[in-house]
Amino acid sequence: MIGHDTTEIRPSRPRVSRPVWWLLLVVCAVCNMATSMSDLHFLVGAGFGLAAGGCAAALIVRHHADRRR
Repeated sequence: MIGHDTTEIRPSRPRVSRPVWWLLLVVCAVCNMATSMSDLHFLVGAGFGLAAGGCAAALIVRHHADRRR
């Protein structure tokens, strides 16, 4: 087709800012350390550890996505 634009338009998604990810990472890491030293069930600490790992992964993905631009 003549004059048909084939560029893809991506919908903009709201992105969580980097300081929010860092804050969540620090909070989850501190909670993980606190639950490790307390008498809480080990799954509580594991949950905070997984959340901290997820925050770290999000920061890494965001870093690589911003690097490509």
